[in-house]
Order: sequence, then structure tokens, then C-alpha cells
Amino acid sequence: MNDKTRNQILLVLFLGVLMGALDIAIVAPALPSIQKFFGVGDRILPWTFTIYVLFNLIGTPLMAKLSDRFGRRSIYVLDVTLFALGSLIVSLAPANLFAVLLAGRALQGFGAGGIFPVASAVIGDTFPPEKRGGALGLIGAVFGLAFLVGPILGGVILSFTGWQWLFIINLPIAAVVIFMGLKVLPTTHPSTRRPFDLFGMAILGMMLASLAYGLNQIDTQNFFGSLVSLKVLPFLLIGIILLFVFPRVEKKADDPIVNLNLFKSRQTVIASILSAGAGLGESGMVFIPALAVAAMPNIINTHNASYLLMPVVLAMAVGSPLVGRLLDKFGSKVMVFSGTLLLAIGMLMLSSGLTSMLWGFIASAAVIGLGLSSLLGAPMRYIMLNEASAEDRTSAQGVITLFTSIGQLASSALVGAVAASMGGGVKGYGSAYMVVGVIAAIMVVLTLGLKNQQQERATQAQAEAI
Repeated sequence: MNDKTRNQILLVLFLGVLMGALDIAIVAPALPSIQKFFGVGDRILPWTFTIYVLFNLIGTPLMAKLSDRFGRRSIYVLDVTLFALGSLIVSLAPANLFAVLLAGRALQGFGAGGIFPVASAVIGDTFPPEKRGGALGLIGAVFGLAFLVGPILGGVILSFTGWQWLFIINLPIAAVVIFMGLKVLPTTHPSTRRPFDLFGMAILGMMLASLAYGLNQIDTQNFFGSLVSLKVLPFLLIGIILLFVFPRVEKKADDPIVNLNLFKSRQTVIASILSAGAGLGESGMVFIPALAVAAMPNIINTHNASYLLMPVVLAMAVGSPLVGRLLDKFGSKVMVFSGTLLLAIGMLMLSSGLTSMLWGFIASAAVIGLGLSSLLGAPMRYIMLNEASAEDRTSAQGVITLFTSIGQLASSALVGAVAASMGGGVKGYGSAYMVVGVIAAIMVVLTLGLKNQQQERATQAQAEAI
């Protein structure tokens, strides 16, 4: 395969990932308009996010497994088609039927769940080992940046048009991705076809939905009280019980949804834990504006506070592609160690007295952005590509996406709970970022257990020889 074809494939993957990732956060500025249009209350409105996250989590392992069974191209195109159909349903939802919007968001989330892991697996299929880092870095940069850029872009679009256009713009992009995808994406099929693990999928879906819903319903202002409420505790208990049931089910399956042999590798286990930590750190960034308003009320207000996320965005925009290129040169261990160290330093900077000065905020956010470049970008995907067989390549990428999403869900509950317990304000949010910084410091120690570059290359050579 020549470089021109690879670049065309990368463009298709880039556009699909950008479209799916943006819709996680781009809706935030439109919530007041959506609430007014449908006339729903404050308790119902958050379901605009919640239902997307729930179905995204369920869609990730299912679509990843279907990709390994039926081919990358067909499932990637299916994912984009479902996402576009969901976007159309949301944009056409009548004012008296909020349930229609929720149905569209669910379909969006379900389709988007497979886009990123399938895209990463395609890179593993089509790019040689010495070029995978750069390609994964570009795709990882899109996914990480979209989470932070989404609210800003949404605000710009809303200043010119109605909220429906946040979803309508997905349609022409999806059309281009589908057309190009059918033309340039490779097809892959396993040599043998085994019965699909429906029972395992059902258990995994219920487990993820229960954990996601339970974490989402935690009231950070009354953390312990809400934790034992009927809206939270039963769902968390179901999720935890199914967490122990799921491995037993998978061991008996002919073709498990998640190949548990992946977790026999120390490399895979560490990468999964670090991905959850990365999700925790990334999602924690949404509280930076609240800390800034409390720390610098004379110069920062609720209208301009969101701009303090820009140093994170710019650092990731520069860092992610750079990390991808350095990854090919130095290996994943060096890059992940550097990323976790920078994340720990940045979080501890946010928890210090530096937040009383604007430059302190900017420096802290930039350091965190550089750290997240490694943890949300190429290195984790690179590790999983090396450790998984070709038949489990997309499923392995789905594992990374799942653990990152779980970290993101846990972050809002953790940061909000610590901040509320400490009385909010500078002290509360500073303490919360201190906790995240300590977690990041533990992650630094974990990276020491990863394979060095020489060991990684030996694993690659062994896989190519099979």
C-alpha cells in the first residue's frame, strides 16, 4: 500500500473521529435553547448527555467485536451511518416530543461508540509499525481536542444559527466519510466464523449501563447521601456484581466479546488502568473555569472563564502529533512516563497558590495538555496494537476507549465530591486537583512496569512472524 492511499485512509478516519467526538461536548452551549424549545425541566435536561454516554459505552465493545468479525470497512461505514441518522432524528425532533431527541442522541452515541476503536484498528492493519505512532497521534489528537473544543465551537455556531444546526452539519460530513470509506478503507475477515457471544454482550451492556447511570446520578453537593439513594446505590451494586459475573461468562464463550487473554499481558493491564486515569484527568478539566472564577473574581467571570481551557487545547494540538512522531523514535514507555509525569505536575500546580495569578493558570493548563497528549493520543493505542492479535485488534482498542470513558464518568463525581466536601471555591477545587495529582503520581510509578522499546520491537517481530 502506497503513502497516497494511506493518507486517504487517514483522512476518512480523521473526519469520522472528529464528527463523533465533537458531539459529546458540542451540545453544552445549546442546553438553554434546547430546554426552552422542548419546555423540559432541569432534572430531565441532563439526559441529553447521559443517554449519549450510556449508548456510547454499550456501542463500543459491540461495534469493536463486529469489526473483528465482519471487517473494518463495513462496520466503520455502519457506525457513521447510524451516527448520521441519529443526528437527523435529533434535528427534526418536534417541540412537544423530547423523547425523539433522546432517541436520536442514543443512536448517535451507539454509532459513535465504534468509530474510534475501529479507526485505530484500521491504522494497525494498514500502517507499518514505524509509521503507526504518527497516524495514531493525529487520530488521538482529534479525539482529545474535540472534548475541550466542542463547547467553544458550539457557542460560535449558536451565535449565527439555531441549535438544530449543531446536528445538521454532521450530515454532509457523514456523507463524505461514507463515500470515501467505501472507496478506500480495507476489508478484513477472520478465517473462521464462530457463534456470536450474545449472552456476554448482554451482561457487558447491563454492567456498563448500570455503572454509567449510577455514577452520572451522584449529587456532588451531597455525595455520601446520594451514594446510598435509590437512584445510585442499586445501579452501582448491579454494575459491581456483573463485573465479577462477566469474566466467568466470557471464559465459557467460543468467541468472547472481550478476549480475556488480553489481560494476561501486564502491558495491557497497565495501559487499561492508565487510560482510566487519563479519562479522569481530561474530564477534570471542565472544572477549571469554576476554579478560575473563585480564584480571580476581579478579572475572570462566568462569561470569559471558559477561555482558560484554551491552553489545554493548544498544548494538546501541538503535543499529540509530536508525541506520535516521538513514539516511533523512543517507544511507548518513555512517552507514557513523560505524559503521566507532566499530568501530575500540572494538577499539583493547579492545587497550589499559582491559581491566584493568570499566568499560573495558563502554565498549569499547558502542562496538563502536554501530559494528556501522551495519555489520550497514540501511546496507549500503540501498546494495544502490539499486544493484540489481528483478530482481536479492534476489541483491544475498544478496551482502551471503555476505560477512558469510565475514567471520564468517575471524574465529575470525584472532583465534584471533593470540592463540595471542602466547601467549594479555591480551597475545594484546589483540594480536588490535589487528589487527581496524587492519582497521576501513582500512574507515573505504574508506567515503570511497561515494556521498553527493545521489548516492544521484539513483540512486533514475533507477531509479524506468526
